[in-house]
Amino acid sequence: MQVWIGVDAGKQAHHAAAVDVAGRVLWSTRVANDQQTIADLIGRVGADDEVVWAVDLVGCETALLRAMLALAGQQTVYIPGRTVKTMAAGFAGEAKTDARDAVVIANTARMRRDFLPVETPTELIAKLALLVAHRADLVEDWVRTVNRLRRLMLGISPVLERALTFTNVATLILISAYQTPEQIRAAGRDQLIAHLRRHRAVNAVRVADQALAAAAEQDLTLPGQDTAAALAGELASHLLQLHQRMKNTDKAIEQAFGTHPQAGIIRSLPGMGALAAAEFIVAVGDLSTFASPDHLAAYAGLAPVARDSGKRVANLRRPQRYNRRLRHVFYMSSLSTLRMNGPNRDYYQRKRAEGRKHQQALIALARRRVDVLWALLRDNRCFQLQPPPPAPV
Repeated sequence: MQVWIGVDAGKQAHHAAAVDVAGRVLWSTRVANDQQTIADLIGRVGADDEVVWAVDLVGCETALLRAMLALAGQQTVYIPGRTVKTMAAGFAGEAKTDARDAVVIANTARMRRDFLPVETPTELIAKLALLVAHRADLVEDWVRTVNRLRRLMLGISPVLERALTFTNVATLILISAYQTPEQIRAAGRDQLIAHLRRHRAVNAVRVADQALAAAAEQDLTLPGQDTAAALAGELASHLLQLHQRMKNTDKAIEQAFGTHPQAGIIRSLPGMGALAAAEFIVAVGDLSTFASPDHLAAYAGLAPVARDSGKRVANLRRPQRYNRRLRHVFYMSSLSTLRMNGPNRDYYQRKRAEGRKHQQALIALARRRVDVLWALLRDNRCFQLQPPPPAPV
C-alpha cells in the first residue's frame, strides 16, 4: 500500500495526516514534538507499506522528527511553504487549519515527485550550518547597531558623524572613550593617538586628525548631548565586542570547513573564501542530489525561466523559487573575482562587450562558475588556469 504522510510542523507539536493513492485521508492526528510520541507516530506505518513523508520546514522545529525518520529508514521530502500555500487554493474549502495544511502537504507529495529528499546532515554540515547562521545573526546585529550609533552621533555633532567611518575599528575605539567635540578637543592630538595605539588601532594618526578637524567646526552643545554621548560610548563598545565575536566565528568556520574532504577543491576556485565555501556546503549538502550542473544552477536561481504565451515566445524571466543563500554565494564570489585579472574578469568583460548590463553579465559569470565548480567536484581536482589533458579514448 502506498501512503503519503504530510506533517505541518510546529515548535510544540506537529499535525500529521496520511492519504492513500486516491487522495483519501486515512488518518489525521496531532503529535507532540517529543521522542516517544514521534516514535508512536512512525509505528502507525505498516511494515509492508511504501511510505513517503513530507514536511514543510527543515529547521530546528523538525530536527527531532527528521532524525527519527532517518533512523527508521523512512523517505522524507521537503515541500516549501510557498508551494503549500499555492496548492491549498486547489483543494476544496477556504479554512486555514493545521489539519488541512497537513492534508495539502500529503497530497502535494502524492501528485508531485520532483521535490528534493531531506537528507540527515552529517556532523560537519550541521556544525557549519549553525556557525554560518550564527555569523549571519551577528552581522544583522552589527548593521543595526551601527545605524543606531550614527543616529546618536548625528544628534551630537553632524560634522563628526559625517567625517568618521563607523564601520572602522579605530573609529569605534575612539568613540568608546570620546564622543563629543568638547571631549575630543580637550584630549588633544597626542592623547587621542596614544589611546588609539594603546588599543592597537590601525591608522591611528589619520583617525585622530579627522576627529580633531571635525570637532573644531562645532563649539555648540546640543540638547541631550551628555545622554547621547553615554549611549554612543556603550554602542561603540558593543560594536567592538561584536567585531571580535565575528572574527572568532570566522576562525571557527574556517577550521571546521578545513576538515571537509573537498575543502581544497572548493577553495581553489577564485572568489570562494572560507565563508562562501561553507555556505555552499550548507546549501548543497551532498552534490549527488543534483543530477547535473543545470539542476544545481536552477536550484541556485541562476537559470532563467520561460514565460511564453501565444505568439510571445523566447521570453525569459528570473525564477521565483530557488535557494537564495546559494544564489548569494555564487553572486558574491563572482563579484569578488572582478577585482583581479583572470578568466572570470575576461568572461565578464566579454559579456559587457556583447551589450549586457552589469547585473546580466555578473549573473552569466555566476552561471558559468556553477559549471566549473561542478566539474571540479566531479573530477575531484583543484582549479587551474590550464585545462586538463583530454581523457584517452
